[in-house]
Amino acid sequence: MTTQVGYQGVTPRQYRSRIKAWVLYDWADSAFATTVLATVLPIFYATVVGSTLPSESAATRYYTITLSLGLALVALASPLLGTLADLGRKKKPFLAGSVALGTIATALLATLGDGQWLAASVLAVLANAGFATGNVFYDSLLPHVARPEDRDSVSARGYAFGYLGGGILLMVNAAMIFGMGVQLGARLSFLTVAIWWAYFSLPLFRRVPEPPADTVEGTATGWTASWIRLEDTFRHLRRHRELFRFLITFLVYNDGINTVILVAAIYGAELGFSTTELILAILLVQFAGIGFSLLFGRIPNPAEPRRGVFLAFVIFNLVALPGVGIIASRTLDRETVGRPGLPFVTEGEFVGEGEYPLTAINGRTAFSFNGERVEVRYTAGPDRGEWDVLLDGVPALDGDEPLTIDAYNRVERKRERILVTANTPGHHTLEIVATDRRDPDATGNFLSPETVEVEPPLRRANLLALFGGLALLELVGAGLAMLVGRRMAPGWVSRMDTKRTIMLALAVYAVIAVWGFFLDTLIEFWFLALMVATVQGGSQALSRSLYASLSPPERSGEFFGFFSVVSKFSAILGPLLFALVNSIWDSSRPAVASLAVFFVAGALLLARVNVEEGVASALPGESPAG
Repeated sequence: MTTQVGYQGVTPRQYRSRIKAWVLYDWADSAFATTVLATVLPIFYATVVGSTLPSESAATRYYTITLSLGLALVALASPLLGTLADLGRKKKPFLAGSVALGTIATALLATLGDGQWLAASVLAVLANAGFATGNVFYDSLLPHVARPEDRDSVSARGYAFGYLGGGILLMVNAAMIFGMGVQLGARLSFLTVAIWWAYFSLPLFRRVPEPPADTVEGTATGWTASWIRLEDTFRHLRRHRELFRFLITFLVYNDGINTVILVAAIYGAELGFSTTELILAILLVQFAGIGFSLLFGRIPNPAEPRRGVFLAFVIFNLVALPGVGIIASRTLDRETVGRPGLPFVTEGEFVGEGEYPLTAINGRTAFSFNGERVEVRYTAGPDRGEWDVLLDGVPALDGDEPLTIDAYNRVERKRERILVTANTPGHHTLEIVATDRRDPDATGNFLSPETVEVEPPLRRANLLALFGGLALLELVGAGLAMLVGRRMAPGWVSRMDTKRTIMLALAVYAVIAVWGFFLDTLIEFWFLALMVATVQGGSQALSRSLYASLSPPERSGEFFGFFSVVSKFSAILGPLLFALVNSIWDSSRPAVASLAVFFVAGALLLARVNVEEGVASALPGESPAG
């Protein structure tokens, strides 16, 4: 059969308008991924709606299990929903339903309060289902919106706009939470995400036409026809051999990419970097990824006159970021680059790094330590009270306010934590004193302190100097790329098609995994974060556009349903390998290095994918239905 695609027979102005509208949806729904999934909802679930669960770790466990089960169901349903959208000419209506489901569920999260973890779980599943299924129908519109020669750059532009939109709203929401507290700030964040997502989706529905419906032989319609089409696809997999070979390849290397995203902040925290430094690194990836996504998407385009410059810039970062980062970390002073200090050791009655039991006697406990930070773990519950925290005889501060422990909770909740920080390292005495302000006459042990842990030394770094060094290095790289890139052998540059550009990204990721094993300073962590930004958006954008080129346009919903399945299940093997290696060596360093296996294996598998054959089999009349 012959299918008229959306970019045929339109004026240049209409074509550009449709591209902009399609790209803007990435700007719209990325706010949900960055603010809700990655940042606000895990905190809100653990500390607010999960406050009646036995512990914060139990709340986190409930949250991750909930999302995993929900994503598994969505992944399994995606091919059937995509096929139904193809056959019924319903890609846009299905996308509208996904947006409605996601935005309404996200807005309803703002209505939840203490202890409503079950309602939060249901709404989280529904919101994420709207987000995940929406991306199936959104991605399936790409072959109908963009010409084959433009798909790489259009897909990359979508990722770039997603980074920008998600990053802008994340900064606004983070400021709201810091200024208003978790409860009110998180609720308002959910509302802003819902409004943002719904509003910026509207241009797509107004400007992008609904693609023509596909047909299936026989008289079956609806769900029955969808099952017939899926069965037909599985019977004729050999006709789309290269597409399914690429799917397996994508499953392998995307597993590594997803794991890098998931464990980056955890790994940084394990190395001792502060929350502020980790957030800044995440924002660095978010905003640097905008330009690099656009740049990466243009490297495979034969009509791009600067593709040699862009390629040279990526290669410069592949070499210069680890090279300069490693040299600087070992030559500059500790206070500039964030090298770890000497460990705190026991000196007389002042104990060094480690975990120690705490015992309260008549509502008071005292602990002498050599260090600068201690984490107190305690049990909260309905019969607990409030405690003042004193450091060296004066109230410890939380910002400008005295630090206190409010251990009241409707149910018993173990392993609650509070961090106490001294102004300077050295010998300190921590005192925790029970004071029940609700009942002035009450006395006794209201709190059950469990342990206190003396933390390793804080890493101190000159963040302004680090940022300036990164900016200067990138300016030097841009200058060299303009000089060298224009002189690159044209034949070598012309070989950088979409497949080879993805393989270049996988080589960068392999270097990231190996370098992650050795790094031990903040300057290296930030340089590595910029290296991730170099390839993260571009590799995923080019993977999406390459898959679109291998998919029959009239069946894009069905095949992007399979793509959704692989995307969801590519977050399984990587974390499992990471956890296994971590448990064997009791360290995340070898676990990070082990991720290089996914990138090397992915590159080897990708080299075997015959893109030309796959594109030919996707042409109208070559699909199983043709």
